[in-house]
Amino acid sequence: MARRHVFVTGGTGYLGRRVIPELLARGHAVRALAREGSAPRLPEGCEPVSGDALDASTFAARVPPCDTLLQLVGVAHPSPAKAALFRTVDLASLRASVEAAAASRISHFVYVSVAHPAPAMKAYWQARAEGEDVLRASGVPATILRPWYVLGPGHRWPYALLPFYWILERLPPTRAGARRLGLVTLAQMVRALVAAVESESPPAAGPPRIVEVPEIRSGSVVRSRS
Repeated sequence: MARRHVFVTGGTGYLGRRVIPELLARGHAVRALAREGSAPRLPEGCEPVSGDALDASTFAARVPPCDTLLQLVGVAHPSPAKAALFRTVDLASLRASVEAAAASRISHFVYVSVAHPAPAMKAYWQARAEGEDVLRASGVPATILRPWYVLGPGHRWPYALLPFYWILERLPPTRAGARRLGLVTLAQMVRALVAAVESESPPAAGPPRIVEVPEIRSGSVVRSRS
């Protein structure tokens, strides 16, 4: 396994605080973007980079010599009331990261999107889907992970839905949708992110690699194409 040099945006967030220690423990070098005053919240061992995730000019010069960019910025606890933020934060930060990645000739961009289409949270998944289009159009080799909801500390209420998912996944008319919009655990998500970082990047001329909920659960990085 080749050692990666990973630039992380969203390193102080729900996923970032869990995946960075795993990457460091596996021998990868990690540099993480942090707003002014937020560096102490980053996991120990990663190199902090001060900047604004919404403005590529504040951090693009610090991306090299990283070969991988892991995009984890997103609005905490998404809800319909935060629809405007999905565009001004989630989508805007993705645009900034893609700009920085393209300027730095990043060889692999790993993006946490969301499963779609979906019957709920339309503004949320549409902003993430638009982000996928931006990444696809950039030509930067990319892996896109599409969880729906990540179960973990502070994110436990959907456990009550697990019996309904069990039923829906076994009925032919609802099976595909239930699997695509299934729940994943925080441990499964971290494992899938590490696998994505450590995988070979897709061909520069090809479309992104897509990792859906079933692959996130299994920990495999499937070389499917969008």
